[in-house]
Amino acid sequence: MTSSSPSLRSRFGAPAIVVGAGPNGLAAAIRLAQAGLRVIVYEANSAPGGALRSMPLTRAGFVHDVGAAVLPLGIASPFLGRLPLAQHGLRWIHPDFPLAHPLDGGRVVLLHHSLAHTAKELGRDGKAYGRLMRPIVNKWDALADEILGPLVRIPRKPLTLARFGMRALLPASSTAKIAFRDPPARALWSGLAAHSAMPLDSWGTSAVALVLAALAHRVGWPFPEGGAQSLTDALVAHLRSLGGEVKTGTRVTSLDELDRAGIVLLDVPPEEFLRLAGNQLPQSYRHSLSRFERGPGAFKLDWALDGPIPWTNPHVKRAGTVHLGGTLEEIAASEAAVAQGMVVDRPFVILAQPSRFDSTRAPKGMHTVWAYCHVPNGSAIDMSEGIEAQIERFAPGFRQRVVARHVSTPQDLETLDSNLRGGDINGGAQSLWQTIARPVLRSDPYRTPLDGVYLCSASTPPGGGVHGMCGFHSAESALTHSKLDSALTLPPGADEPA
Repeated sequence: MTSSSPSLRSRFGAPAIVVGAGPNGLAAAIRLAQAGLRVIVYEANSAPGGALRSMPLTRAGFVHDVGAAVLPLGIASPFLGRLPLAQHGLRWIHPDFPLAHPLDGGRVVLLHHSLAHTAKELGRDGKAYGRLMRPIVNKWDALADEILGPLVRIPRKPLTLARFGMRALLPASSTAKIAFRDPPARALWSGLAAHSAMPLDSWGTSAVALVLAALAHRVGWPFPEGGAQSLTDALVAHLRSLGGEVKTGTRVTSLDELDRAGIVLLDVPPEEFLRLAGNQLPQSYRHSLSRFERGPGAFKLDWALDGPIPWTNPHVKRAGTVHLGGTLEEIAASEAAVAQGMVVDRPFVILAQPSRFDSTRAPKGMHTVWAYCHVPNGSAIDMSEGIEAQIERFAPGFRQRVVARHVSTPQDLETLDSNLRGGDINGGAQSLWQTIARPVLRSDPYRTPLDGVYLCSASTPPGGGVHGMCGFHSAESALTHSKLDSALTLPPGADEPA
């Protein structure tokens, strides 16, 4: 447990309050508690975690992740990765392959843990893949500190960031066509980039593909044993070990309710901050926040199965994550349609099959599966048929294995977690502009015009993904501007890596 000096506590008698117990809110609370502050986290829902939770959505005995499931940024996070979460029960499960991307005719493209093995299987595109990825993989530790934070700052490793930027700024569709000659490599690249929920011809979409591929080669694409809830439980347990409190079922309706707080960190979207602040914000800042753009929504399905998915290619069963979308052209068409307020019959689908590797997820012989596709923000279109047809395309007989299914519409996701406005799981559109100006263009995007009030949700840099870095950087800003000790260096033995 991190020690704190009496002088530090006496300089900060009122508690620090965090509103929202999602992964960013919990990360922010932990950082403040590490500095010796008395921290209280208020969560409106009956349980902490936001979308990082697990429930028996289909039937008793089946554990489904209601939101985030596969968490490469969770294990690679410069902040979460150094917390002693294993001491609180967190165990990471690593599938044989991070990713499989099946193609028609029984073919499959595999993203291996090994960069060399991945390149070898890409045939004549292997050398190009190696040239593209090797600098990112080799410099990942230095690069992570640069890209998992606000970009409007002086970089610590300018050359490393510049080399990444030269590759990252290109549209993913351009990179695929320039770097690769054959459909398999192009399909793999486009599926990775489509996690951005942006049209693949948008500037900056190559960054998402680069980061996800690099993570596969450096740390894998793991998930917590027992469900995503395990990471939430570990974060809450660690916060409590530092003296912090989490109060669930407590909805904050106005900042005026928190007038006795020393500092306030808000794990809420910009729309909610405008409501909480009322007329306290300057008009110019309110106007800037009101222009913040939402990204597409997600339409999600969970299934309980009486057996594993009958993939045509047996290698697919060994991957934790599966991309279902076929070729570059198909995936690009799917994401472009969503940006235009439409959907296609063959949507790009991201699927996770955790029970293949984690027996705690389902009764013996049974399985859980999770999948989603992008839809226009707030869409009421039922994509169940399109998603299941894509699975059947590469796994004939899938529907015969289904014993129960659960549908989560964009509205359902927002009801689960108010940060997921219209089903937007990235905390706002991940356009090139909103990567820089998130939620507004400021040298310190976490600090608001209200004294002692900071934003720490995924609507701040670096954006969506379970990494806790929005919360960490927001807490660092709060500590700095409160003239407290913001050094991350901890006493010997205080917080050892998990």
